[in-house]
Formats: sequence, structure tokens, C-alpha cells
Amino acid sequence: MIEITAGAGQLLGMPPEDFLRDYWQKRPLLIRGALPDFTSPISPDELAGLSCEEGTLSRLIVHDAASDEWQVRSGPLPENVFANLPERDWTLLVQDVDKWDEDVAPLLAHFRFLPGWRVDDIMVSFAAPEGSVGAHVDQYDVFLIQGLGRRQWQIDAGKNPQQDFREDVELKLLRQFTPTHEWVLEPGDMLYLPPGVPHHGVALDPCLTLSVGMRAPSHAELLVDLADTLAERLPESLRYHDPDLDLASADGRIDAAVLRRARAALASFQQIDDAALADWFAAFVTRYRSAGQIMPPPRPPSPAQLEKRLHAGAGLHLHPLARCAWHAEAGAVALYIDGERFASSQHLAQHLSQRQTIDAGFYAQLAPDERERVQQLAKRGILALSHA
Repeated sequence: MIEITAGAGQLLGMPPEDFLRDYWQKRPLLIRGALPDFTSPISPDELAGLSCEEGTLSRLIVHDAASDEWQVRSGPLPENVFANLPERDWTLLVQDVDKWDEDVAPLLAHFRFLPGWRVDDIMVSFAAPEGSVGAHVDQYDVFLIQGLGRRQWQIDAGKNPQQDFREDVELKLLRQFTPTHEWVLEPGDMLYLPPGVPHHGVALDPCLTLSVGMRAPSHAELLVDLADTLAERLPESLRYHDPDLDLASADGRIDAAVLRRARAALASFQQIDDAALADWFAAFVTRYRSAGQIMPPPRPPSPAQLEKRLHAGAGLHLHPLARCAWHAEAGAVALYIDGERFASSQHLAQHLSQRQTIDAGFYAQLAPDERERVQQLAKRGILALSHA
């Protein structure tokens, strides 16, 4: 099936393990009523205000339907830009809204059936009637939640769809698009698209869509970062060498012997063990596509102040920009936050990776060294106190 209706409390319309087995990175799925009685946690005016803020990633896309010309303007946007927009055919997109809006961030709790480090961000788009970003294809998984109004979605779920891009526009729009399915989504409906599925969404009336994206690094990004990491650990004395050089190789020819020596020089990249690979990968994915830098608070709480606040009903929660993962090797657990490794217990690592709040009860159960780790993270601003 490619379209189902969700039952009570079933975001995916099925158990998560069934979704992962049958749909995840395999085929699209439309879930009617995934979030019943859904009300958008952000309004169009709030989104417009956010797009004007320094540090946010936003784009304004205007389409001239008569000439089929597209204009793209990147933020931060001036406030007066919205007063001069036409009544139709434009879209505002803002990335990482979950990092900036505390009402949007809780939506991510619905997606805890996926590893926390796999989730990238919630992008929110507002479109005037007929607004669109054109037919395109993404190289990442996305859950498209309709938050306000109605949007028509078309997808090409056929085998080997055309993925050639137009060369006359700044956006990566498909040259050809032949939809196999078409739906109108209303608030609370959700469309899952795996990577590589061409799609096109058009607003039927003023509408707002929340896109939960699972961007994954390309093989090229992984290779470059791994090479940089391993290169930092190699001593300068390790060099390409050729003590067996013969006359045939001295005239500039790259022969089989030269290639064997080059391959031997790269052996350290091929022999990385699981522990080193896990350490690199966990550090990489927790800083991948970072939305910004976490700064320590002006007045970090002392351990005594921290405990007092927790007992008064406050909680410690991860900074919105923090990205977590953990790894266990030979009984030792390492917690990774924004590319940095911390010693941890599995209990604490799992708790933080699920973005759960540390309250007085949880804190009281921690061993002394775990409390010191929590205090260190609070001092760094990675954990922040909420109001009691």
C-alpha cells in the first residue's frame, strides 16, 4: 500500500518496525490523520519573523507562472519584503526551525523510532496560493506534515524516474516530471518520501508545511572527513618511498611498481579497526551540518546551585543545537556531543541521546562521576536549566 489511514496513536499507521521493514528508504507512504486534530505549532507571521533574524537559514522563492521564471532570495530577509509580494506563486522556507522555536521542537519526539543523530532538522515552509518550489528530488528521507491549509502533492514512484535538471534556474528543478500519484493533504496528514523520489507540492490555499528531514552525508563527505581524521594521526615521517627504484621507473612513467608503492602508502586508511571507525563516525555525525556553535552561559551554575534548582523543580535539557550519539566498546561507553567525546554510562548516554530532561529524580540516581559529567555539560552550555 502507498496510502493508509492512521489509527489512534499511530503516527505511521502501523508499528514502527513494520514501517522500517517495508517503507524506510524503499517506497513512499501517505498517512492520513497521522497527527489527528493537528494545529501548527508556528504561524505564518512567526515564520516570517524568524526568516528576518540573523543566523537563520531562509529562502524566498517567487515563481512567474507566465514566463516560468524563478527568483530565489536568501535570508536573513528584510521585514519590508513581505509587503511587496504578490498574492500568489511564492514560498518562504526556513531551515532548522526546531533549533529556534521551542513549540516546534517537540514534534521530533514523534520520530524517536529513528536514531536521534539521524534526524537533521524541521524545515517549515509557508506558501501563498499556487506557491511551489517546483518539481525536484531530494537525496534524503523526509516526512512532510501538513500544518495549515491544503497542499497538492504529486510524486513519481515509478522505476528509474528522470532526474535531469534544468539549467536555466538557480534551483535544482527537474527537466521532466511525470507523476504517478497525486493527493491533497490537509492538516495532520503526513507524506513520507525516501531519497530519490521526484515530487512537486503546490499550495491550493495559504498553507504551511513542516518537513522533518533526515539528511545523510554523501560517500564523498564521509571519505573526506575520514581521510582528514586519519591524516592528523599519521607521523610526518611516514612517506611514499621507493628504495627499489629501477631505471625503467626513473623516466617519469607510472608503472605497476609505482602503483603498488602508492597502495602501500595508503594502507593505514584501509586498516582502520572498528573502535577507531566508531570513534570517527560518532564524532562526524554529531557535528554534521551543524546549525551553529553552543556558547557557555555568562554565569554557569555551581554544582550546589545546580542541585538546588533541580530540587526546586527545574530540569536540565539539551541545547537545541546539540546533536548526540553514543558508542560502547569493551564495556566502556563514550558519549559524543557535537563531535566531542565524553566518558559516560550507558544510562546517561541513552537518556541524553533521546533528548530527555534530567530532573531531580534522575540526577539523584546518577553516580558521582556522572553528576560531574552533567555539571561539566551545564557549565559548557550543552545542558541548560529550564525554569522551575
